[in-house]
Amino acid sequence: MQILASEIASLIKGTIEGNADQVITSVGKIEDAKAGNITFLANPKYSNNLYTTAASVVIISADLVLEKPVSATIIRHPMPYYGFCQVLDKYFNPHQNRNGVHPTALISYSAKIGEGVYIGPYVVVEDDAEIGEGAQIYPNCTIGKNARIGKNTIFYAGVNLYAECIVGNNCIIHAGTAIGSDGFGFAPTPDGTYAKIPQIGNVIIEDNVETGANCCIDRATMGSTILRKGVKLDNMVQIAHNAEVGENTVIAGLSGVAGSTKVGKQCVIGAQVGIVGHITIADGTQIGGQSGIPKSIKEPNQQFIGSPAMPLKEAFKSQVLQRNLPALEQRVRDLENKIKELLNQNNSNQ
Repeated sequence: MQILASEIASLIKGTIEGNADQVITSVGKIEDAKAGNITFLANPKYSNNLYTTAASVVIISADLVLEKPVSATIIRHPMPYYGFCQVLDKYFNPHQNRNGVHPTALISYSAKIGEGVYIGPYVVVEDDAEIGEGAQIYPNCTIGKNARIGKNTIFYAGVNLYAECIVGNNCIIHAGTAIGSDGFGFAPTPDGTYAKIPQIGNVIIEDNVETGANCCIDRATMGSTILRKGVKLDNMVQIAHNAEVGENTVIAGLSGVAGSTKVGKQCVIGAQVGIVGHITIADGTQIGGQSGIPKSIKEPNQQFIGSPAMPLKEAFKSQVLQRNLPALEQRVRDLENKIKELLNQNNSNQ
């Protein structure tokens, strides 16, 4: 594949400085790119590489001031990382659309399959399920009864979409994810055992959502568990029954949101975060990795860290105090010993 710098600039609506006819054949990291590569600079940590890179084209910030000459053709963009992602998706994405139905797939006669759909080996599509046009269903997926998948959505290998659950348009569901498995609902009985509570709700995933591999999004006991549009989940994230995750919220790996909790929009949740059930998390909340959230966060756009979590500034102050605890303990012991000495002196003088 050969692409001109001018074509790339047109795609991302960037401004060229240098040779508009520069040919690109592949991509590379700015620190070790080669001739014919396109790369980008977004992190100031790598700024020096801009002047030494062998890349033929570099996408940089629109307002970056060059300190010295650059041999590569420059394309300026307000968000260079995003611009580079557009290039990757258009020209270098290895997951190009497939089409056709593999002969080993088992598809119910009552299922509705849109135009241009790919259905891979050993996929099962049950009664009355719907798959929108352009969807890509990779091998060994199961689409349950009356489940629905939107247009241009991708299910990678081994995804299970349970009955009655809905996934919107332009979603990406990575391998091994289960959508609509039973919520964790059990009622204690008089003899000390637990009776299973039937989980009769579903899961609704809106448009432009991406989940990592091996995520679990549980169906609601009643009603729906909901991932709003633009949500991004990392690998192995658990969303429990009747939870709701707001628009464009991102959740890093190994985190869990317990039942009936409502997470606001535009939140950023780090890895290994645990959020208890039946609370609300305000819009724009940022939570550091390995934090535990035991109660609602009501004020928007705040930062929290720790377990139990506290506001970021308070947490940093607490960490300083914790580091000083051994020294404080020694000071207390020294003071106690001093007091004992003074008391002994006082008693001996009486």
